[in-house]
Order: sequence, then structure tokens, then C-alpha cells
Amino acid sequence: MVVPRSPLDDPENAAFAWARYKRIMRAMGWVTLAVVFATLAFLFWQNGFVSINFFVATALGVGGMMLLTAALMGLVFLSSGTGHDAAVVDPFADEDA
Repeated sequence: MVVPRSPLDDPENAAFAWARYKRIMRAMGWVTLAVVFATLAFLFWQNGFVSINFFVATALGVGGMMLLTAALMGLVFLSSGTGHDAAVVDPFADEDA
């Protein structure tokens, strides 16, 4: 079985795809920062100063969750946008469902 070449093997195509991924991550980093500050401001407005640990844990939890989600979705967009998904060989394509 011949494995098709990945579109990311082309340096020009790969550079474009990774630049787009970095642009998405940069934008999501700014969105994440804004959401974390808005969340902390809302919690301070509702509860006052509870504990520094509460605010640090909230900031790390919300920020980490948003950045991880953005990174994984960015990789999905990178994979499907470059045609990398089409280059995968499905070993079960011959089997009857």
C-alpha cells in the first residue's frame, strides 16, 4: 500500500499553514486574556476579595482551559485546511460496515 504524501511536506504550504495556526493562537491568547480579566472582575464584584488562591486558581483554570481548547481546535483547522486529513490511509476502508 502506497502512503500518499502529506501536503505539509511542501515547505511553502507548511509555512503558510503554521503561520495561520500561530495567528489563530495569538488572537485566542488575547481573547483568553480578556476573558480571564472579565471573569476575575466579575468574581471580585460578586464576592469581594476572598483569597488570592481563589483568584489565581480561577485565572489558571479558565486561561488553561481556553488555551488548550484553542490549541486543539487550531490543530484541527490546520489538519483539515491543508488537506492533511485526506493524506491519511484508512486501513478499514475495505471492510463492510
